[in-house]
Amino acid sequence: MGSIKLEHINKTYGKDVIIPDLNLEIEDGSFTVLVGPSGCGKSTTLRMIAGLETPSSGRIFIDDTDIGVLPPGKRDIAMVFQNYALYPTMTVRQNIEFGLENKKIPKEERRKLVEEISETVGLTPYLDRKPSKLSGGQRQRVALARAMVKKPKVFLMDEPLSNLDAKLRTQMRVELIQMHERLKTTFVYVTHDQVEAMSMGDNIILMDKGIIMQRSAPTEMYQNPQNVYTARFIGTPPMNILQNALADGYQLGFRPERVLFERPEGEPAFRMNVHVVTKENLGSECIYSMTCDFGAISVKSQDDVMERDVTVYVKYSNLYIFDAESNRAPLDGTVRRQVEEISARVREGR
Repeated sequence: MGSIKLEHINKTYGKDVIIPDLNLEIEDGSFTVLVGPSGCGKSTTLRMIAGLETPSSGRIFIDDTDIGVLPPGKRDIAMVFQNYALYPTMTVRQNIEFGLENKKIPKEERRKLVEEISETVGLTPYLDRKPSKLSGGQRQRVALARAMVKKPKVFLMDEPLSNLDAKLRTQMRVELIQMHERLKTTFVYVTHDQVEAMSMGDNIILMDKGIIMQRSAPTEMYQNPQNVYTARFIGTPPMNILQNALADGYQLGFRPERVLFERPEGEPAFRMNVHVVTKENLGSECIYSMTCDFGAISVKSQDDVMERDVTVYVKYSNLYIFDAESNRAPLDGTVRRQVEEISARVREGR
C-alpha cells in the first residue's frame, strides 16, 4: 500500500506563504502529476512528503502512518531528482546498490536485486561504467534503477526529464509509463510541462500559489476546465479567452482547434470576423495568430487558408463561459442571448 494524505498543510518562508492550506489525498497505485508554473508550490509539496522540507503546520500520512516525525530514510519512499544526484566516483552498479548497503541487505541478495533492476531498465551493459561515461538518458535510468531497487511504497519524481532533449524526453515518458504499469506502485511526479502531465498521469493536480485549481483525469481537465486558469494552462495553444465580448464580467472561451472556417450545418455557431496576422505551417496543421474585435486569438486547423480577412465559427457546444470570478458558468439565458447578438451583428455586417 502507498496512499498519501496531506491534512491542512501550510508552508511559509518568513513572511512568504508558499502553501496556505493544502488538503490532498493520493490513491495507492496511482500515477499522480503535480503540475503548474514555477513557484506554484508543487516541488515544495513533494519535498515535504519526502521529508526534505518540514511543513509549518499540518500532517502528512502514508497509508495510516503519520510520517511527519519520521526522517526521510524511514518513510519508505524513493525520490528521483532533476539532476540525477548520482555519485560520480561510483560505478552504475555501486550507485544502484548503495541504498541496499545502507539497509544492510546481504551481498548476494543485493547482487540479484541490482541485476534484476538493471535488466528491467536496460542498464546491464553499463554496470561497470562511471556516470561520466553515460548519456543523459542512461544517467536518468540509473537514478530510476536506484529508486526501484529499494521497492518503496511511493516514488517521488521532481522534474526528472527536464535536463533531457525533446526526443529523449518523449522516449523516457513512455518508459516511465511502462514502469508504473509493471510496478503498480504510487508515483507522484512534479513537472511544469503540461504535455508531460497530460501524457503520463492518470490523476492531474494543477496548482497555483499553493492552491489546487483543479484535480481530475487528463481528458476531463482538458474538456471540462473549471476556471480560466485551468483552461489557459492546459492545451497548446491555450484556450482563447475573450474578456470583453460579454457583459457583467463574463468571459467567452474556445479551444483553437475548435475554430471552423466554414459555417457548420445543423448547429448554431458563434461567428467572428478575424484578420490573420501570422500563419505557421507545421505540415499536418497550421497555427494562426489572428485579431478580432475582442482581441487576439489563436486557431489550429488542418485548413491552409490564404486570405488575410476571413469569418470563423465556433459551435455553441464548443464554447466555454466563465463568470466575473473566472469560474465556469453555463451558456444559458442572458449569456446565450449576448452570444447570439454578437453573431447576428457579424452576419449582418455591423
